[in-house]
Amino acid sequence: MTLLVGVFSLLFLWYTLFPGRVAPETLHYFNAAQVAKGREYALGQRLVFITGFMVQVAFLFWLVFSGRAAALSRWLQQLTGGSYWAGIVLFFIVLWLLLQLISLPFTLYGSYFWQHRWGFSTQTWGSWWLDYLKGSGLDIALTLVGVILLFWLMGRWPRTWWFLAAACLSVWLVVQSYLWPVLVSPLFNRFTPAKDPAVVNMVQNLGEKAGIPVEQVLVMDASRRTTKANAYFAGIGHTKRIVLYDTLLKNYSPDEVKAVVAHEMAHWRQGHIVKGLIMGILGNFLLWGLLFFTLRATLPAHLRYPIYTWAIVMLFFLMVSFVCSPVQNYVSRQMEKEADQVSVMLTGDKQAAVRLQVNLATKNLSDVSPPAFIEWFSFSHPPAVTRINSILMDQR
Repeated sequence: MTLLVGVFSLLFLWYTLFPGRVAPETLHYFNAAQVAKGREYALGQRLVFITGFMVQVAFLFWLVFSGRAAALSRWLQQLTGGSYWAGIVLFFIVLWLLLQLISLPFTLYGSYFWQHRWGFSTQTWGSWWLDYLKGSGLDIALTLVGVILLFWLMGRWPRTWWFLAAACLSVWLVVQSYLWPVLVSPLFNRFTPAKDPAVVNMVQNLGEKAGIPVEQVLVMDASRRTTKANAYFAGIGHTKRIVLYDTLLKNYSPDEVKAVVAHEMAHWRQGHIVKGLIMGILGNFLLWGLLFFTLRATLPAHLRYPIYTWAIVMLFFLMVSFVCSPVQNYVSRQMEKEADQVSVMLTGDKQAAVRLQVNLATKNLSDVSPPAFIEWFSFSHPPAVTRINSILMDQR
């Protein structure tokens, strides 16, 4: 796995710096200046991503394999009077803080300075930090609960803890899908019922055509943070709702808004949300099983797992998530392609769908002619020209 991480990292960096020629068909929909701006914007984002990832991996490698993680865990346990559980909590907090400090410059530059430079971010300095602190608070609180549960499972069921940990995380994925829209999302944005009767009727009509009951049509104040537009379905069961960015309603024509809503409905109609959740759960069990054998091969035999095990777990999942990106993104691209085609079936308007792809790519400075490796490795959606061709060739 280490070899794959190294190879993928170098290839990603190479094609970020040297993206190659622009595909000729791209110029049928975008001019040379638009393509160049999209590539320049993507260059900064990709450099921030890959350098941030490589720095974190290098740090965790050094920490684990230099013996510093073991030494740190012993020292922290001594501070707590030899308490195993207090040592786990302290080690987790120290490692979490160190990783936050390492990733902060990359996060700050990529999500604040770079977005302001290109005119996308509307956040103030204070607003950005408030979001960052709220997100970090949620992360440390939820992860700490997970870490304590993990070590308890490891100690209680040393041979089957991986299966139980995967089961617990799978339950959490389902609970999160249900509760996140009503408990967490409102901490960051304001959601109000859509007031424009034309928008509400359009959503409800599309919902009837797709066979999806839509109880809530909400508008999110995305313009507080960005000029980019989007819409999404969220929640399951009674928390299911469709959310429209206020920037979408403001900056796009009614038929383009309809195309966006139809696309999001198509994901639900085709069962992509549930399928994605099921595949995530299956992959979750596979990865926890792989982690079990990795720890058995890495750690000496103990009556219980040492405190610094958490550093190995962090390194494992950081590397595995990176290596598995092509698989996850391939599945996502297939779902996006199907949603594009079904959305046109729902609206009956191919031209609006094509115009939407052109306008979204232009306004969001998308890389409309990415290198093949970058697309394969990191694109969760097909490039704009690929989506346009798929829409135009579909015979539904």
